[in-house]
Amino acid sequence: MGYAAIALEHPLKINKAATALITGVLCWTIFALYANDKQAPAHLLTENLGEVAGILFFLMGAMTIVELIDAHDGFEIITTRINTTSKRKLVWIIGFITFFLSAVLDNLTTTIVLISLLRIIIPEKKDRLLFAGLVIISANAGGAWSPIGDVTTTMLWIGGQITAGSIIVQTILPSLVCFLVPAFIISRQVKGNAERIEETAEKKEFSNTQRERNTVFWVGVGSLLFVPVFKTVTHLPPYMGVLLGLGVMWVITEMIHSEKDEAERGQLSVNHALRKIDTPSILFFLGILLSIAALQATGVLSDLAIAMNNSIGNIKIITLSIGLMSAVVDNVPLVAAAQGMYGLEQYPTGHFFWEFLAYCAGTGGSCLIIGSAAGVAAMGLEKIEFFWYMKKIGWLALIGYLAGAGAFILQHYLMK
Repeated sequence: MGYAAIALEHPLKINKAATALITGVLCWTIFALYANDKQAPAHLLTENLGEVAGILFFLMGAMTIVELIDAHDGFEIITTRINTTSKRKLVWIIGFITFFLSAVLDNLTTTIVLISLLRIIIPEKKDRLLFAGLVIISANAGGAWSPIGDVTTTMLWIGGQITAGSIIVQTILPSLVCFLVPAFIISRQVKGNAERIEETAEKKEFSNTQRERNTVFWVGVGSLLFVPVFKTVTHLPPYMGVLLGLGVMWVITEMIHSEKDEAERGQLSVNHALRKIDTPSILFFLGILLSIAALQATGVLSDLAIAMNNSIGNIKIITLSIGLMSAVVDNVPLVAAAQGMYGLEQYPTGHFFWEFLAYCAGTGGSCLIIGSAAGVAAMGLEKIEFFWYMKKIGWLALIGYLAGAGAFILQHYLMK
C-alpha cells in the first residue's frame, strides 16, 4: 500500500516522504506486535539503523556542499562558457556537460542547473522541452557510472556491493551509449540556431567576487571527488569523507566572509545552505530504507528472491525488469529491496549483477518522467506533461536504456 501511494504521489497530492515515513514505522510496528521474541525487532532495528544513517548523512553532506556552491554562483563557471547558438551543437554540449556534471554532483542538482541555463539559451518552448528531455536522460545516465552521481549507486557503494573503481570502469561505456543514442536522434530533430536572450532574473541581494566563486566551486567539487579516495585509503564509510569535505568548506567560507556584515555572511553560510537542502527527500529515503529493512528482517525479501529465481531464473532479465520498474516505482526502494533479496554470499562485491543493477536502476527511470528525481524536477520547472514526455522522449529513453544494457552485457563477455 505504501509503494502504491508513493507511485501515485501526484494524483493523490500527498508528499511521498509522508507516505514513506508512515510505511516504515508501520512495517516495524507490525513486526514488533507479532514477533515471538518481543526484544528481537528493537535489536534488529538498531542494527539496521547504522547503515541507514550512513546513507542519510552522506546525502545531507553532499546536498549541503552543492547548495553552498550554488549560493556562491559557482556553477556560472560552467554555464558562462557556452557561446554557440547552433541547436545541433547545443545538443552535444548540453548533453556532455549534463552527463559528466551529474557524475560529480548528482542527477537532481545537475538537472536544475541545466534547466535554468536552457531558459536563457533556448527561449523557444518547443525546442526547450526536447532539450529538457535530453537533460533528464543524460543526467540519469551520467549519475549511474559514478559512486556519488545517483542515490542508488551510492547505496550499492556504501552497502559494499560495488567499489568506486569497478563501477566507473564497468558502467561508463554502457551509460555513454545510453546517452549517445537518444542524443543523436534528438540532434536530427532540431534545426537552425537558437536566439539567446539576456538573463532577466533579478540580481541577487549580495554578489560574489570571481575569486570567491572560483574558490568555493573548486573546493566543493574537490571535496566530492575526494570521497572515493578517502574511503579507499581509510576503509571508513563514505559519509565520513563527505562530512570532512563539508567541515573544510565550512571553515573556508567562514574565513572568506569574515569581514562582511552579518546579513551578507548569513546568506552565504553553511547554516543557510543546511536550511535550503531537500529535507523531504532525506525523510523519504529514511522511510523507504526502514521499510526495506523490516522486509529484510522478517525474511520476506529472501522468499521473494527465491520466487523470482524459480519463476524467471535469468538474472539479466530480472535486473532489466528492475530497471524498467524503476520508471514506475522509485528506484531507491527497488535497489534497497534487491540488496535485501540477494546477499553478498550469493553475489560478492563487484559481481556482474550488482554493477548491472547500478546501470539499470540508474537509467531505467528515464523512460517515464515520474521515474527519476531528475524527471520530476524538470516536470515541475518546465511544466512538462506526462503524456507529452511519453510520446516524445520516453521511447528515446527506452532505446538508449536497451542499447546501453546490450553494451554492458557485450562488454562483460568480451572482458571475461
